[in-house]
Amino acid sequence: MTLHDSKIDRGITATALRRDFGSLRAVDDVDLRVEGGAVFGFLGPNGAGKSTVVKMLTTILQPTAGQALVAGYDVRHQGHEVRSAIGVALQEVGLDTLMTARELLVLQARLFGASGAEAHRIAERLLVTVDLADVEAKKRVGEYSGGMKRRLDLALALVHDPLVLFLDEPTTGLDPVSRSAIWEEVRRLNRERDITVFLTTQYLEEADRLADRIAIIDRGRIVAEGTPRELKRQVGDEVVELQFGDASGAERAAGLLADLAPQRQVSGDEVRVYAAVAAELVPALVRRIDDAGLALRGLNVVQPTLDDVFLRLTGRHAETGGDGGDGDSIEVDPARTDGEDDGIEADSARTDGGVRP
Repeated sequence: MTLHDSKIDRGITATALRRDFGSLRAVDDVDLRVEGGAVFGFLGPNGAGKSTVVKMLTTILQPTAGQALVAGYDVRHQGHEVRSAIGVALQEVGLDTLMTARELLVLQARLFGASGAEAHRIAERLLVTVDLADVEAKKRVGEYSGGMKRRLDLALALVHDPLVLFLDEPTTGLDPVSRSAIWEEVRRLNRERDITVFLTTQYLEEADRLADRIAIIDRGRIVAEGTPRELKRQVGDEVVELQFGDASGAERAAGLLADLAPQRQVSGDEVRVYAAVAAELVPALVRRIDDAGLALRGLNVVQPTLDDVFLRLTGRHAETGGDGGDGDSIEVDPARTDGEDDGIEADSARTDGGVRP
């Protein structure tokens, strides 16, 4: 395991970063600052611009305007240095299914300049790192499970001991056990190697568990940034969940409660009310609903989550299977393989787990 010199720049900064595709502005004057050694969560609904930002920061796309520095290097003018300093695991796991894990890792290490013997040592070390060392050596990647492929992709991104690691939707489509294993691996790598991790995800639990700071992007612009705790406090200390029989009942209730609950959100057949002290507000809410003759099916008082922040800012839930009803959840197709969430065709026919130097 290699520990990085604390004086080495492992941060990320972006100033007025912009990317246009013809008349479409996918990223609109984005400012970011990621401290070296941090795990930074980058959230947004489909089409928000997440993957476009990642592609600019990793030199796959050139910015239309603005500036970005990754590990101290300018993405416009020092692309080779940026690529040498970063590891990248994009949403698409582009692995040669006819090769073995060791063959892929050795090949990747050789592409980054390692000698034959050194490449084999790196491969063995990384197989241990991502818990694949005990897999049958001759087993081809095409026979791997989804979780095993994700761990191998992570290993490929670590071949050259990067200063900054970009993970674009690393657990999409994985089962809960595999997702948890990837989370533990990412946090361990960050802690033990002091690697800066830039994580894009639609799973709010993932961001809440891993990220030191979070930025939310919507329609190409940053709409909120802070620690998970800071972002949750923005919507209130408590959330009152009011369930009704249908969406029309929830819409009517939301209108009736406007003066009592200025901060509220309708989501399907539910109204979510954000309050400083729920106990002081609940009796008045219930009386107003009862006086209007509306049938209240359920009431819960919960702590705010990142999904509440996301819902307030974007009008949509971030996770598949969110509790907001038919019109609010973002559908995430586990079988998607285009590696792109911005409606733009991928620019790189990537066949390995990292960015070549």
